[in-house]
Amino acid sequence: MDFKNNDLSKVMFERHSVRRFDTSVKIPREELETMIKEATTAPSACNLQSWHFVVIDTPEAKERVKKSVMKFNYPQLDSSAATIFIVGDTQSHLVYRDVWNKVREAGKITQERLDQILNTFLPLYEHADQSFLTLDATMDCAVAGMQLLLLARAHGYEANPWSGVDFKTIISTLGLDPKRYVPVMAVSIGKSAEQPLKTERYDVKQLTEYL
Repeated sequence: MDFKNNDLSKVMFERHSVRRFDTSVKIPREELETMIKEATTAPSACNLQSWHFVVIDTPEAKERVKKSVMKFNYPQLDSSAATIFIVGDTQSHLVYRDVWNKVREAGKITQERLDQILNTFLPLYEHADQSFLTLDATMDCAVAGMQLLLLARAHGYEANPWSGVDFKTIISTLGLDPKRYVPVMAVSIGKSAEQPLKTERYDVKQLTEYL
């Protein structure tokens, strides 16, 4: 992979959230798709991959989603080259067989192992209630979202994760089925036009317990 920044310590530890981007910078959709593809190498529960991405990279799309975005998030929405909404797919188990059949067809697992996987995990999701499916999808998206933030830096950009939206309307505003998809986060990406705020973190000893 041809990353502009392939130093993990710089990608991770020098990452700071940017709220104002250089509006003259555009990111080709092909590169955005590459970053999304790379982000989906993230782990997911039972390999369900319960994530879906909506890319906002035109003035018209930015204006459209503003009705469901809190105003304090307008700066990154307006100025970023693209904002990618990551939403959870609570019906991803409906195509669960497809992804595992591809694994089997590629010779990576045996038919016996395929049957074991499908018989173990698929019934769990087929009989799960909506709260279980929502939480599962949210966790998947959160992991992919963090990976996307790091990949943006690896590609030479900065990013900002945010979730200040009207959770009741954002899915419909994005043109998706609210019965199927749940909002998780947005990630705005571009070239920084500001010196980002560098914050501190809590002492790890305050956050950690051992049993």
